[in-house]
Amino acid sequence: MRMRKKPNLIPRVERCADLLEREPEQYKGRWLEAFPGHSALHLELGCGKGRFTVGMARENPDVLLCAVERVLDAMVVAMERAREAELENIRFLDFDAVNCENIFAPGEVSRIYINFPDPWRKSRQFKRRLTAPAFLKIYDKLLAPGGEIWFKTDNRPLFDWSVEQFKAEGWELSEVTNDLHSGGAGGCMTDYEAKFREQGVPINRLVASRRR
Repeated sequence: MRMRKKPNLIPRVERCADLLEREPEQYKGRWLEAFPGHSALHLELGCGKGRFTVGMARENPDVLLCAVERVLDAMVVAMERAREAELENIRFLDFDAVNCENIFAPGEVSRIYINFPDPWRKSRQFKRRLTAPAFLKIYDKLLAPGGEIWFKTDNRPLFDWSVEQFKAEGWELSEVTNDLHSGGAGGCMTDYEAKFREQGVPINRLVASRRR
């Protein structure tokens, strides 16, 4: 479903322009140096409207969170939420995940969040999934020793397929569940996730890591 165009989109973006990195390549290898006062760098691929983004940034003030989103109509809402929450540890980026290596240096990222990505249901599209082997190889390069991927989705076929890809690529899995919120709300949620929980839709989640 396409998101409706936001009224006054460009002026709204410009009001939050200080949170948007238009040339993130300049910080490759020196994100924590360029934005001092943070002990780790986290990366969110597809932040949507930013509910999860703002929640995680608020819970981890010592972490610099780079939130990636290609849909400007969604990202402007996320930026406005960050501005309203007066958070200074979020930077918003507009680029494709396949270009992550142009933005971040090997070992620079401590954690990657992948929440409710496009499932790309047709088999010929599987390579576009953010948990496809080609992407997992990119993440492996970017993550520091002990780094993790936190992955959530409501799509069980995508989740099961992703588990197979992680295992085939040598990742170690933990906190694997097919019903994250069965015992109550489990951590920061996205807008989609909160809606799904109200509807009783089970959420799948895992943490993937690599031994170095």
